[in-house]
Amino acid sequence: MSHKIKVAQFGLGPIGQSSVRLLAERKNFEIVAGIDIQPALAGKPLGEACGLPGLKARIYPSFEEMWKKVKPDVIVHTAGSRAKISFDQCKPMLSKGLAVVSSCEELLFPAHRAPKEAAAIDKLCRKSGGRILGTGVNPGFVLDLLPVCLSGVCRSVKSVYGERVVNASTRRQPLQKKIGSGLEPAEFKRLWSEGKAGHAGFQESLLLIAHSFGWKVGKVAETLEPVIADHDIKTQYFSVRQGLTCGLHQVVRAESKDGHSIHLDLKMYLDAQDPHDLLRLESDPPVEAVLKGGVAGDSATVAALVNAIPRLLKAPAGVRLMTDIPLAG
Repeated sequence: MSHKIKVAQFGLGPIGQSSVRLLAERKNFEIVAGIDIQPALAGKPLGEACGLPGLKARIYPSFEEMWKKVKPDVIVHTAGSRAKISFDQCKPMLSKGLAVVSSCEELLFPAHRAPKEAAAIDKLCRKSGGRILGTGVNPGFVLDLLPVCLSGVCRSVKSVYGERVVNASTRRQPLQKKIGSGLEPAEFKRLWSEGKAGHAGFQESLLLIAHSFGWKVGKVAETLEPVIADHDIKTQYFSVRQGLTCGLHQVVRAESKDGHSIHLDLKMYLDAQDPHDLLRLESDPPVEAVLKGGVAGDSATVAALVNAIPRLLKAPAGVRLMTDIPLAG
């Protein structure tokens, strides 16, 4: 029988807990530890925090504490959206030669916002044998990897258009908060200008597409407008009065000097009608794909993380992109 992959979970928010539950379903993984900075969780069985009574692996307050007792092969990292902070958190793991799969949105294409750090971590990994990958449903699949896959049957591609409409009423509390639910529109715009609201990793999605096609695009233009509730909305987590923010409409665009363009459009709001994902390539032959209902993000993000583990372990050491590893298998 082949060796089980030993996995530790770093970060025990909603996504981290869901990751543990999916790992527990898979026969090729052994969950050996959890790591979380909440003092109340230290020393507790991981199963207690994740609703899995049979899981006895312990929760540790830091990677260093865990490493004294347990030696995993892989860390699943679900603890933030910023590349620089995530690289800092993962550096001790990578220096031990571990593989890290992260939900950090900016790690999808880390050279964009953390070029120096990405180069330094890549060098460290090549020395230690570590590897790190940022993935998820979006960024990580729907509006970046999928259009690249669709281009596999094209003789040429001139432009890429992608749109995603998400009914955020069905999503987890942190996401409903991130899209500005219940805020005054001006307040939401202010938070976005300070980098405290909105969909993270959107520019990275665009840049991964450009990188895959070898397009040298200029500056990425990004805009965000609040979606205003046209009726009172109540979800499991928020009550939003008519006239307040119930979500966002975010757009990124860029083009190259030789006429290639990428335009990605995201609407994520409470009570959104007709959720879907659409991708259109101006190409030979033309390609258009619609995923009715859209890919349900919370469930798919965790699947993207867990499914990537065996493929990342076979990849060369270094800072890896989703386009560096096989799509499946």
